[in-house]
Order: sequence, then C-alpha cells, then structure tokens
Amino acid sequence: MELPLWIDFFDELQNVRGRSQNTVMAYRRDLELYLEYRKTGKTVPGFYEFMKKNKLSTRSQARVISSLRTYFKFCETRGMKCPELRELRPPKVKVGLPKVLTPQEFQQLFDAAEVPDAVKTARNQLTLLFLYGLGCRVSELIGLNVVDFNQTDRWIKVLGKGNKERLVPLTEKLAENLTVYLKEHRMALVKENSPSILINDRGHRPSRVDVWRWLAAWSARAGFAEPVNPHRFRHGCATALLESGADLRSIQMLLGHASIQTTQIYTNVTTNTMTKTIEEHHPLSQMVDADK
Repeated sequence: MELPLWIDFFDELQNVRGRSQNTVMAYRRDLELYLEYRKTGKTVPGFYEFMKKNKLSTRSQARVISSLRTYFKFCETRGMKCPELRELRPPKVKVGLPKVLTPQEFQQLFDAAEVPDAVKTARNQLTLLFLYGLGCRVSELIGLNVVDFNQTDRWIKVLGKGNKERLVPLTEKLAENLTVYLKEHRMALVKENSPSILINDRGHRPSRVDVWRWLAAWSARAGFAEPVNPHRFRHGCATALLESGADLRSIQMLLGHASIQTTQIYTNVTTNTMTKTIEEHHPLSQMVDADK
C-alpha cells in the first residue's frame, strides 16, 4: 500500500509552506508509521492502539494525528475523498506548565561554560547569552549569521519557523559580548569562510547535536542532575520578562509565536509561582489555628 500524492505533499511542505528540514522529516516519520499500520489491513480506529503498542506518549500520538490530518486535508484540496479526515481525532493532551530556567541556574551554567581556552569560553558563554537573552530555538541559534547583527541599533535578525524573519533587540550585555567575540575570538575558531556567528570546535557552523552536547557538558560541570534542555532557556526568558512587567504582545514578537495563545501559557507559570510564594511567605500562611 502506498499513500497518494506523497511527493506532491512533501514538495508543498518544503517549498511552498517553507517548513524546516526537521519538520518535514517529522511528517515523513508520522506518515510512515500510519503506512506501516495500514499494511496490517486493520481499520483506522485501531491505529490508536497501534500507537500505544509502539510506546508513543499521548503528546506524540497527538502530533502523529495532526500530521495525518494535514496530509489528508492536502489530498482533499487535490480532489480526493479522504474519510480518514473525519475518523482521525487527536487525543486530549494535558498541557503542563513549562519548566523554566531560573536566573540562578543560568549563572551556574554561565560559570561552568568557562574553560582554559579564552576563545572557546567566549563562544560558550555567548551561546548561553543567545539562548537566554533571545529566547530563541536551537534551529534559530545555529542559523545566526554575522550579517544579521546590527551593532549600531543593537538588534539581530532571527530566522524562525516558516522562514519568517524577526528583528530582536539585544540587551547591552549581550551586544557587548557579541561585539567582543566577533572582533577578538571568532576568527580564531573559523577554518573556512563561514557566515555563521557561532563556530564549533571543527571550525564550522554548529549543529543541533553540538549545542546539546555543549549543554550536557556544562550542566554536568555545574552540578545539575540532568542536562538542561535548550527549551528551558526559552521558557526562562519569557517568564522572567513577564514577571518583570513586559506585555504579552512584546514577548510574542520576541519568541516568534504565530499565536498569542501560545505565549499565554507563561501567565500560568507566573501565577503558579506567585501562588507558591504567597503560600510560603504571606503572614496568613504562618498563623496557627486556635483549635489545634
């Protein structure tokens, strides 16, 4: 069994909708999983049990169903009838609060990124400043080029999902560190004419694996029980801004969220933090019940 319009669908994803290579590959894996199931001859409702047997979490199941629905919607726009579109419904996913990186944890990582080599220390610490200061995704981080930095106006151009560009203002510390790195350290790392701001130990643009490997090493050196996930910087950046009084629209623009509803999850984070703080420190919480 083969899925129709396979080539057309992936051509649309990459060349028309501008999806990243990682996103395209994720769609391919999801469709191949469904294709594997349909070879058993079973009907659509049994696919949910098939995903469970493959040990997919509820969130992963929801992603697979979303990918399939996107594909079948595409097929229907090409004149096909796809009853699967009515049968495939995503499972309900409980949205948990994102785990944020605190300023104290960031400082621990920043200190742990220092190594005997001053050039690599500058690169390492700039990587952390980018992740926390821009709230950027790893794909956006490794895509930053020297020409994207406007030193005069102190902003940098970030290429986000769907090849959407956004201009992000830099804090004074981040702008200063970036300027020093570009003038004094970057060329010592480059082994060929690369446009990338960050350079890995091999002299090239870093990969996602490089960034994860760096974070794992710095996390271990900082004494953390497990490596810090790159997305925690993004959550930490948004939460810190919100708690300091920044408005949701500005945070949405900074993070490159297509919908402000995505940004609103951080209001739940700050509310949760505030509840714990009041419970721990408010005088009423310290009162002893007279009946006890």
